[in-house]
Amino acid sequence: MVKSASSDRLSDIASYYTATLALHGAPAKRVDWNSQTSQLLRFDQLTKIIAVPAGFSLNDFGCGYGALFDYLRTGYRDFLYTGFDISAAMVATARRRNRAANARYVLASEPPKVADFGVASGIFHVRLTRSDSEWRNYFEATLDIMNRTSRRGFSFNCLTIYSDSDKMRRDLYYADPCNVFDHCSGFIHAISPCCTITAFMNLRSW
Repeated sequence: MVKSASSDRLSDIASYYTATLALHGAPAKRVDWNSQTSQLLRFDQLTKIIAVPAGFSLNDFGCGYGALFDYLRTGYRDFLYTGFDISAAMVATARRRNRAANARYVLASEPPKVADFGVASGIFHVRLTRSDSEWRNYFEATLDIMNRTSRRGFSFNCLTIYSDSDKMRRDLYYADPCNVFDHCSGFIHAISPCCTITAFMNLRSW
């Protein structure tokens, strides 16, 4: 297990997802997605950074029960996957579900080693009672970690600040894509010559 100060600060988030896992039966609901369809639509977008069909490694930030690994093995081969999560129950479930030789699940708040790619699906959404500034600090610190631990590129999604106000929730974080783009622009020369924002149609996220 990789321990850090972030692990302690996010203990309530871990408890939230542990409770979600215990409450819901449908796989996507276990990680608080509306449906498996919406989860797969996000995976379609997030994995566009993987420009090769085989022979790569990937860190899955906040892996949950391992749904991204299930998705990857339908379209890629000969890859090494490391999923990590701050919920012990999620990691235990992922390990029970899949014992593939190319998959590893770790209880941690940061990846144990550098990989070719990093993907974070949904980990920036739920902030519970934290303020905008607190969560933005966590968000940007995590992007810095993704940059440091990804050789070839990384992708993530966020809820958009341009969501309809009547659909926004106080316990969720809505990011300004312009601010995030500015933060990520500092990474461009480190691992990739480009930074791209893609709107997820009908999902109120990007």
